[in-house]
Parts: sequence; C-alpha cells; structure tokens
Amino acid sequence: GSTYSSKVFRVTFLTLAVSVAVPLLGVTVLLDCPIDPQPISLKEPPLLTGVLEPNTKLRKAERLWENQLVGPESIVNIGDVLFTGTADGKIIKIEDGEIQTIARIGHGPCGGREDEPTCGRPLGMRVGPNNTLFVADAYYGLCEVDPDTGETKPLVSTKTLIEGQKLSFVNDLTVTRDGRKIYFTDSSSKWQRQDYLFLVMEGTDDGRHLLEYDTVTKEVKVLMVGLRFPNGVQLSPAEDFVLVQETTMARIRRFYVSGLMKGGADIFVENMPGLPDNIRLSSSGGYWVAMAVVRPNPGFSLLDFLSEKPWIKRMIFKLLSQETVMKFVPKYSLVVELSETGSYKRSFHDPNGVTVPYVSEAHEHNGHLYLGSFRSPFIGRLDLQHV
Repeated sequence: GSTYSSKVFRVTFLTLAVSVAVPLLGVTVLLDCPIDPQPISLKEPPLLTGVLEPNTKLRKAERLWENQLVGPESIVNIGDVLFTGTADGKIIKIEDGEIQTIARIGHGPCGGREDEPTCGRPLGMRVGPNNTLFVADAYYGLCEVDPDTGETKPLVSTKTLIEGQKLSFVNDLTVTRDGRKIYFTDSSSKWQRQDYLFLVMEGTDDGRHLLEYDTVTKEVKVLMVGLRFPNGVQLSPAEDFVLVQETTMARIRRFYVSGLMKGGADIFVENMPGLPDNIRLSSSGGYWVAMAVVRPNPGFSLLDFLSEKPWIKRMIFKLLSQETVMKFVPKYSLVVELSETGSYKRSFHDPNGVTVPYVSEAHEHNGHLYLGSFRSPFIGRLDLQHV
C-alpha cells in the first residue's frame, strides 16, 4: 500500500506544483521589469588570503553619536571639528561632541526614499583650501558651504545641461590643493541615487563618469564616459591622476590630469574583493577603500552569480522591491588599505556587519579611521594604533 500512497502523493504534489508554477510564470512574463540588465563578465573574485584574510578588526570600532544622525556617507574634518552629510538631507557639524545642523541643500519633507529628490542627499564631501566645504549632492549637484554660517552657494546644478545632458546622480568629488579644480562623478544618466540598486543590477555603462569643474572659469568638462557606476574619486598626493571607483566592475580606474600621460586612462586595481564605494588618502601615501558589498571567495557571491544571468535579475525585480532585495545582500563590512601603486597593504573586516554595517567611507584623521555608512545611524571610529 505504501508504494501506492507515495505514487498518489507524488502525482498530487506535481499537480499542485504545476498549478502554482504555471500562473506564477505567466504573471512573471506579463509583469514589467524596471531594469534592462546587461550581462557583465567579472573574473573569479580574488581569494581572501594573505593581507585580505578575514578578521574581526572592524568590530573594534566604537559607534559615535548613535541614533543622533542617519546615514553619514562621507566625513571630513577641519581641525578636530567633523562634518558629514546625512540621509535626511542635512549637512552636519560635530564640535566637542555636539551635533549641529548647519545647512540643508534641498527642502522637506525628508525621511523616505521617495523624498530624496526634493530633500537632497549630500554624498561626497571635501574641505577646500580656505576651509570651505565642497559637497556633492546626488540630486542638486555641487555646492560650496560655509562651515561657520552654513551659507550655501551652488556651483554646478543638476539642471544645467553639460554637453547636452543633465547630471542625474552626482556622487563624489575631489579637490586640488589650490581649490582651482574639482573632479567629480555622475554615476548614471538614467538612474538617480534612490535607485542605486537598479544601477548596480542593470550593469549599464550610461553615466558620464568623471567630470572636471574649474572654479575660476566656471566651466565643466567631461573627462571620462562609459564606466559602470563610477563612485568615489580621489586625487593622487602628487595631483597627477584621479582614481575613480568603478563599483559594478569591482575595480578602480585611473585618469591622468597632468604630466606626460595627461588625458590618458588605465586600470589601477582590477578584480577587487568587493564593490568599492568611496576612496580617501591614507597617511602612508596610499588609499583607504570602503567596500559596499563583499565578493566572498571561498564562498558564494550573489553578485558574481547574477552577473551573466540577466534573465534571473529580471525575474527578481519583477517580483521584489529594491528594499526587499537589499535584505538578501550580506552585511559583510570590509575596508582595505592600498599602497600608492595599488597593492593591498592591510584589510579590516566585520564578517556580519555586527558593529558597522554598510561602510561607505573610511576617513583617516589623527590616528583614527572615521567610518561613514550610508545606512547606519552613527559614525564608526577605529583606533589605528590598536588593530
């Protein structure tokens, strides 16, 4: 009797499975997909061995001003005063432990993802030569903020046509020591910051990625196009080249802005162990790179698995929201230090993002790494003497 009942069970189960799967498939075919993903070929991720060997060093970071600010993406300092921009559109000053809002580029209401375009989202931030703040706002463009009065002066608006196109997702900036030139990234000409996950998953190379603004002539030039999600930027200490993080491709590009190679470009670091977000100078003459997502090897990298399977990406985004998909992204935090030539010097890990999840930037000041995070309600601080 048992073979008969198991047969009945199998038939019933299959009938049920088919009756569920067929309509689901039908619905999936009919549903619109918000993205048109392109296949991307990534190399197998580098092995996490040697200086990249997993550790828990990032867990030694302390959380500062917890629940007093939200999503401090980028951090700068003027002396011991810190400045950051937050997810609710504010430019914040932290002096003697006191938090003060000094400016707001957009206007309220602020809070949800859908408010971002009017509220504004300050991302990259830098200090100019006469201690003014230069800020890249994802929706409003480049502006200059007086750190004392909070007075805000727009420099490059996203409404301005640059070579026939508006800026859509202004992300990061780096400034020459004399304050004359600002190099900045526009991550996409199709997607805005609120849809950054669409940008990563679509894998398109539609942004005009590296631009140069001359603060004297007020001219904007497009220097590089055709990168997949250009993100953080950093001038070299000698100011002869700019490094651009190409997030979706897990690599760093180099564009020469002076010297014999001027106008040329090459790859500075290829096939990184994660998707690079911001890049900043380290005191040793190298660079700190914060990884938005890690590509574990050994292990399973969802990103690598999906990279050449656009059809699966289509299915996912037909059925799930960006917020839901984000829940499947492991909260592995990783910061690496590169030498001036792009080799790995050391790495700090927090394998489950226990202390500081989603590190977007590592800013070195006074023997500490200040850790920005585009989603966390605090700033992390790691004492470099004790890791």
